[in-house]
Amino acid sequence: MGPAKATTSALTAVLAAGVASVAAGRLASDAALKAPPGRPLPTEPRLTVHGTDPGRITLTRDLASLRPGTYGLAGDGSHAVVGPVLHSAPHTADTVVRRLERVTHGTFAAGDAVWLTPNVHVGDPRAALGLDQADVDVPGELGALPAWFLPGQRDTWVIAVHGLGTTREQVMNVMGFLHSRRLPVLALAYRGDLGAPRSPDGLNHLGETEWRDVDAAIRYAVRQGARRVVLLGWSTGATMALRAAEHSTAREHIAGLALDSPVLSWEATLRALARARHTPQSLLPLAVRAAQGRAGLHPDRVAEIADPARLAVPTLIIHGPDDQVAPWEYSRALARHRPDLVALHTVPDAPHAAMWNADPKEYEERLRRFLTPLM
Repeated sequence: MGPAKATTSALTAVLAAGVASVAAGRLASDAALKAPPGRPLPTEPRLTVHGTDPGRITLTRDLASLRPGTYGLAGDGSHAVVGPVLHSAPHTADTVVRRLERVTHGTFAAGDAVWLTPNVHVGDPRAALGLDQADVDVPGELGALPAWFLPGQRDTWVIAVHGLGTTREQVMNVMGFLHSRRLPVLALAYRGDLGAPRSPDGLNHLGETEWRDVDAAIRYAVRQGARRVVLLGWSTGATMALRAAEHSTAREHIAGLALDSPVLSWEATLRALARARHTPQSLLPLAVRAAQGRAGLHPDRVAEIADPARLAVPTLIIHGPDDQVAPWEYSRALARHRPDLVALHTVPDAPHAAMWNADPKEYEERLRRFLTPLM
């Protein structure tokens, strides 16, 4: 082979490798930008059902199946609610027995693939909780946004926004508590959710554009008589709440922010989700750059989310050091820099956006203390 031909072959190989790397980075970025609502994030392991008995279910032994608390257990076409680990129940070394609280729909048999989810309830508040909700449409910039409205006697509304990998059904975890406080609740489905308009590019933007749907919900609440609103968000829903608190055209009505597992560094979250998809370490920077280009995640603008100087209202952050999607350290730093406005409640042994599930009573008590002076 002549020198020119060898050079051409080498260049072709380099270009092919470069194209393949870019494609791999783009594919890895899909873990965040195309995370479908209601499906598990790649950080959530699949478990296997090993057997069921009345009031019990046996699962693969894993850090996930050993978590304390109450969770939804989802499979293809099935959903149940599981409670604490039953350590005294007979089991093998590679299994865990949990209390089976109820089967919502479907069946569970040995060999079924399942995963834990924060969504304990499915359906709507009327069917799941016996609460008389109204189905409303919030006018958004891309079209009508479906929402559940739960009436209350107070003029402070709670606008609740789910995050990555979940749906507005997650709000039902705390809806009964909020209803007992006589607070009106608006649980929003935003762009990309079932029944809501799609983003023009079909991608999640980690709150960078979705916050405008929260802005639409705030303006809707004010038109319906709300004097104040508290934004309650999980994951990227918390990110949207932070964005709306700074940029909403009705931000003067925002009385406080309650943030569960907020995504305060889109780069850290992108890396975590790509890593969970077994993306090689060398390709993680490409995944971040691919997401930045595809979703318009400008570093200078996104950095504003965690800027303590931009906070202007009382804020409760509920987060845990075991979060593999949104690092807890960013929440801790925000609380440390703004002790005048931010209260941080740390929850151990809880996965991303499942702080309520780990200890519902303590979660609701923290929320009660935060909300009481804002009513």
